[in-house]
Amino acid sequence: MKSAPFTWHRPESVARAVELLSTLDNARIVAGGQTLMPMLAMRYAYVDHLVDVNAIPGLDGITLEGDEVCIGALVRQRDIEQSPLIQQYAPLMVEAYRLVGHIQTRNRGTFVGSVCNLDPASEQPTLAEIFNGTIVAVGPRGERRIPFNEFACGFMTTSIEPDEMVTQIRLRIWNEPHGYAFEEFARRHGDFAIVGAAAMVSVDVNHAIRRADAVLCGMGSKPCRLQLDDVLHGQQPSARLAKEAASRASWIDALSDTSASAAYRKRLAWTVTERALGRAFARALNAS
Repeated sequence: MKSAPFTWHRPESVARAVELLSTLDNARIVAGGQTLMPMLAMRYAYVDHLVDVNAIPGLDGITLEGDEVCIGALVRQRDIEQSPLIQQYAPLMVEAYRLVGHIQTRNRGTFVGSVCNLDPASEQPTLAEIFNGTIVAVGPRGERRIPFNEFACGFMTTSIEPDEMVTQIRLRIWNEPHGYAFEEFARRHGDFAIVGAAAMVSVDVNHAIRRADAVLCGMGSKPCRLQLDDVLHGQQPSARLAKEAASRASWIDALSDTSASAAYRKRLAWTVTERALGRAFARALNAS
């Protein structure tokens, strides 16, 4: 199939892009297009105006500002995967991106665009959740910063207004040495995950767990954070502990669809979370 007809616009500033979004009916931003263009081609989405932001300068950088990594709207997924700054401060992202699509799609797709599309099976909103991301949006009323948990409303639905453009996403890094892992199950490499789990863990000088976090994708309409402090904090990392903590993934209300039943997703969630925590434990001990 082909998309319905639309008018293409190529602004050269954020202000002009916002003006177009504010004055045109049914307009959408496109940057990488790896999600939006297939949606248009399959008539899953319809637009009358497509605002291509690739000519806007200053949106293609990855910077460190205090304890936040800032990723611009035009930063390609492949650039994140290969970034020395990301490898140093957010290595979990590098591991996750090796599971995202293929090099060809990562060369074009953007992190910001994928988070804004908020596909519940995508690894990238999961990364925004586990790093307590802040979405920076610009509109006619100025700039606003939206915590990811307020930004993610439901299935492919966000709190961005139709006349706003996301210019960057800011991720809060873990400054202390820590372990990390991203595990998922997909039918083929590069497919969206049926279930995926991101985990990060740090330990103190006595090798007791000081901090732990885990977020799942594919279970429901948006990423789901596990509450693990009461079961992990102060404990010594072990395979038994990873299994016990991961069992909480099976408590989540999971969706059923053509890919998997809710019961199957719950079992997968337990398995991939156990694997992610186990590898994060090992890396945390090595990093301490």
